[in-house]
Amino acid sequence: MVEEEFNCMVFLSKALVRNCRFYSIFYFSLAIMLAFLTSCGGNNVVTITEVQNPAQVLKKEDLAKLQEIKKSVASAKGDEGLSTILQKTPTMTVAQYLTEHPEARESIGTDYHIGPYDVLNISVYGEKDLSSESNRVSGDGYISFPLIGRVKVANLTASQVEELISSKLEQGQYLYNANISVMVTGYESKKYSALGALKTPGNYPLQPNERVLDGISKAGGIDNSDAGERQEAFIIRTLNIGQQNEQKILIKIDLQNLLKGNDQISNIVLADRDVIYVPKADFFYIIGQVKNPGSYTFNKKDVTIVEAISMAGGFTPIAARSKTRIVRLENSAQKIYEVDVDAITKAGKISNAIPIKPNDLIVVPESFF
Repeated sequence: MVEEEFNCMVFLSKALVRNCRFYSIFYFSLAIMLAFLTSCGGNNVVTITEVQNPAQVLKKEDLAKLQEIKKSVASAKGDEGLSTILQKTPTMTVAQYLTEHPEARESIGTDYHIGPYDVLNISVYGEKDLSSESNRVSGDGYISFPLIGRVKVANLTASQVEELISSKLEQGQYLYNANISVMVTGYESKKYSALGALKTPGNYPLQPNERVLDGISKAGGIDNSDAGERQEAFIIRTLNIGQQNEQKILIKIDLQNLLKGNDQISNIVLADRDVIYVPKADFFYIIGQVKNPGSYTFNKKDVTIVEAISMAGGFTPIAARSKTRIVRLENSAQKIYEVDVDAITKAGKISNAIPIKPNDLIVVPESFF
């Protein structure tokens, strides 16, 4: 068809030159012919338009539906506050963190430091009346011990408390060379949180040398229905607790490699007030002329526009397939990707099947023809 029209245009050009003998008309005709061929040969599969507001291109009912879907998803995720913290907190890998904070390596295998509300079992050999199985540390870090009264034990190890009590008993001339044993039986002074896509998220007491995998295990493990194939998890760590220079940092962990045992460096020792955060699955949204409009989680790392439409049950019979739109926020600017899905599937232009990103809105308008 194009070849016949090309020949027709050439014939027309020659006729014009022969009859009018004006070369300018020949060039004018040739320009028209080239423009025609360009329009015939080009088939833009994806057109990108930048807009200030999606309301410029979406119907009111589509916008209302989008807000309804996003509201229900946000309610289900329930981690908007954490998402804000993630955006504002400096992020580093585990390797970067250990390089900048080598003391974190040294914490492995160190003795536990007693804190407020911990419970101690104190035994004095041969002195049953002085022994106590549940001596709780007060909020200001003290315990009460027979004969010697209040003793500050906060920030001491169990062996240091043994020496301290023995020394005070000797100073008061109550008991010499006392054989004392101190054990922590209740860990209450230090806590960590495990939040996000976990089966039993919440706050947990921190025991000595607990690691990231211990924390995830205590929280029931990963909830795959919420997390999908999550590639990353985060530790929100508070540095210099209680000091003027207290700050939070974000340590990024390769979750899948950690769970599979391929990245043990990420299984770092937990610290007081750590937050283990496994983000819940990301969503994209489809509205308009598909069989099952709504919100969808990523069932794998990369989902193309064709796969997304398939997840929503495919097009309805009245869908304007060539006018499918993706509304996306990029670098603080709203962009509209108009995609000719038919051109992708029928012409085999898989390279043009652009991937969907989290929070994308896919709009399939109705065809009027």
